[in-house]
Amino acid sequence: MDTKKTEHSNLDGGDPASPWSGFAEVSEAIRDNRLMEYRIKKSWADPWGQKLTVAGLAVILGVFLFLAGASFGFW
Repeated sequence: MDTKKTEHSNLDGGDPASPWSGFAEVSEAIRDNRLMEYRIKKSWADPWGQKLTVAGLAVILGVFLFLAGASFGFW
């Protein structure tokens, strides 16, 4: 068995002594953000996803307005 490490850039944070080890979390956050952005854009392009998003935001806004009105004594 060959236990020799291959030479590659150490941006994955595998070696804690590496000067690049702190960038692993940043790289993962950027990758996750791109994935979330892709999912949001894909969902918005779908007609059912767009209607569901608008309906969900309308329900959240309605509940918020109801609670705000109740706290100010409107009903």
